[in-house]
Amino acid sequence: MLISPMLGRIIAHYRIVETLGDGGMGVIHKARDTRLDRLIAIEIPPPEKVSNPERKRRFIPEARSASSLNHPNIVTIYDIDQSGGTDFTAMEFVQGQVLGIVRRTARPSGTNVAAGPALSAVREGCNAPPAHGCRWWQAAPALP
Repeated sequence: MLISPMLGRIIAHYRIVETLGDGGMGVIHKARDTRLDRLIAIEIPPPEKVSNPERKRRFIPEARSASSLNHPNIVTIYDIDQSGGTDFTAMEFVQGQVLGIVRRTARPSGTNVAAGPALSAVREGCNAPPAHGCRWWQAAPALP
């Protein structure tokens, strides 16, 4: 677990309980949804990523498109919003092992029993967005 100044901070109705690491667009935190009393993942992009008007203009349609995906190997996006000047994406929290660790433990022959299904799931998940008309998406591992 990373020590973060975000610990305990409330963004909208999400209370940060742990910083998990870096994601494709920003820092990923585990948070508690105080309305529904469930754990979620919340990604907070750095201000420079959302201060560009063109990037910000594309953000909502891209998030809307990604949120329409329903696949067991793709996290569900719950919310995109801004609170107190902080942009964020709230999504399903998936407890799991970091994909990079699974990949490094795979034998060169690719016969690692644990890595095989994990990498197959990633492949399957990566094929889903284009099949559903989603132009933009990112592949990111589940964080511990």
